[in-house]
Amino acid sequence: MKKGGYVYIMTNTNCSTLYIGVTNDLCRRIGEHKNHLIKNSFTDKYNLEHCIYFEEFASIIDAIKREKEIKKWNRQKKENLINSQNPDWKVLVTEHGFKRENVSFGRQMDDIVQELQAKGEIPPSSE
Repeated sequence: MKKGGYVYIMTNTNCSTLYIGVTNDLCRRIGEHKNHLIKNSFTDKYNLEHCIYFEEFASIIDAIKREKEIKKWNRQKKENLINSQNPDWKVLVTEHGFKRENVSFGRQMDDIVQELQAKGEIPPSSE
């Protein structure tokens, strides 16, 4: 069975340094960074504790390829990638899980119904 993977970007409180990494368990790995478990590592030295971007892949091999691609980019291109998904550079993942926006239950249901209607899995409402 193939194991999936993640590419992720970490930053510090000042957003002055970026780190691109790859892992098969994103929450565990973020916890390792936040708790400085690998002493004298790049993320430890620069206090990179905030996961502000990630991509999920079905294969760890694909995740590694993407990590290598992003690492070659200049700072501006990396910032553009982050901004495309997370313009406020909010923390997206912690060692406790993936952060979600606080959205009312009614809004969540409306979004699900719209998505199912768009896929043709349920008929449009007759309002």
